[in-house]
Amino acid sequence: MKLQKWKFSALVPLVASFLLFYLKSSPKPSPSSCSLLPHNHYWITSKRIVTPQGVISGAVEIKEGKIVALVSDGDWRGYIRLGQTLDFGNAVVMPGLVDVHAHLDDPGRTEWEGFPSGTRAAAAGGITTLIDMPLNSDPSTVSEETLNLKLKAAEDNIYVDVGFWGGLVPENAFNATALEHFLRAGVLGLKSFMCPSGINDFPMTNITHIKEGLSVLAKYRRPLLVHAEIQPETADRPDANDDTDSARSYSTYLKTRPPSWEEAAIKELLTVTKDTKIGGPAEGAHLHVVHLSDAGSSLDLIMQAKARGDSISVETCPHYLAFSAEEIPDGDTRLKCAPPIRDAANREKLWDALMDGEINMLSSDHSPTTPELKLLEHGDFLKAWGGISSLQFVLPVTWSFGRKYAVTFEQLALWWSERPAKLAGLDLKGAIAVGNHADLVAWEPGSEFQINTTYPTHMKHPGISAYMGRNLSGKVLATIVGGNLVYNEGKFTPSACGKTILAN
Repeated sequence: MKLQKWKFSALVPLVASFLLFYLKSSPKPSPSSCSLLPHNHYWITSKRIVTPQGVISGAVEIKEGKIVALVSDGDWRGYIRLGQTLDFGNAVVMPGLVDVHAHLDDPGRTEWEGFPSGTRAAAAGGITTLIDMPLNSDPSTVSEETLNLKLKAAEDNIYVDVGFWGGLVPENAFNATALEHFLRAGVLGLKSFMCPSGINDFPMTNITHIKEGLSVLAKYRRPLLVHAEIQPETADRPDANDDTDSARSYSTYLKTRPPSWEEAAIKELLTVTKDTKIGGPAEGAHLHVVHLSDAGSSLDLIMQAKARGDSISVETCPHYLAFSAEEIPDGDTRLKCAPPIRDAANREKLWDALMDGEINMLSSDHSPTTPELKLLEHGDFLKAWGGISSLQFVLPVTWSFGRKYAVTFEQLALWWSERPAKLAGLDLKGAIAVGNHADLVAWEPGSEFQINTTYPTHMKHPGISAYMGRNLSGKVLATIVGGNLVYNEGKFTPSACGKTILAN
């Protein structure tokens, strides 16, 4: 680098058009420490700029954090006079990624990740906005008071913009007043589990809790995100004290969380999502199924709900698209997550569903922990902490594995930017368009690299990443957040100047 309408009808009217938000920041550091550029008015040029109207060769004008002009190649030279220019040549310039599903573990479990390392990894991966999940921090974010702890922890510690989901748990589900205070405090929506979460202060919800939550969310026109697995009371689970060889086999773990768990949960969800239809008692609410793993009956049920007009959407994650159960080595607990990675045939169906638009978007579900809790030395899939550490690599992973399916740059922007931004109600993010926040990523699709111990990895514990040792394509060159060049070819800004996002 040198100086020189997707169709998502239920979600658009019910969330994006109605949710305003503001950016809350601590006292501003000097501009020079917030950006690797010395100026806040400049142009970006590239032969491949991904816009809502397609890929163009041209230029983007950025001024005071906003996109103020977008011009094609034939016109831009007439616009640019003496202004500063960042020329990315043939590199792809896309809207910055909006990751709506990340666990940053701050406050309380910063030995797992934390805002500084997590948001640096995000910036290095082209992610300009993260929506932090309410659990894995300590305490979990389930009230206005615990949200304030998150906000305090984020002050001067985030390199990208960060918003927050709140937790829907049994203790607040039937307290409409408490939920309304929580929503007015600024969470972008709520998240619940239909199975044990593994976190003591984030207990599971049942369908009655979820129905109550949707009724409150309808008033604020915000989404409920759900971890959709139900553990049957008669589930036949292997004993955690089984012999070591059995516990080291991924197939042993896979049997403990079959697709029927996802199917059972989604069947229950569909008994209440019908209320979100136009004219229904929960019109204005929206239900979003997170990290879908089962591309069979579970996805079929979601498609039926969409067809009848329910306000429902679904995401999957790069690890479900990159890996298959058959290839996971014995003892490699880096690849344990819930719901689990399934077989190769299921992976192909997930890709088909994503390409066909049945799956709406992608998220990282970045869920790190310490190497000790991953039990890497023992390789015990039944006892190890579940979660994939991936934040820095989701763009190159999606591109590397997606090329087989002829994934386009426009599709990447749809799955990773436009649709996630709309889910979170971020009307000024997710697209390179005049008036939007200047959140962009420049990356080189043909640049190959291997993730190894010498590769600059900014997550707190690189060694637990499922992608360690993998060869990928699509290296991120630069990341711009609110007009600030926060990452450029391995360098970060001196100050963490990301902003917290609160719904208004």
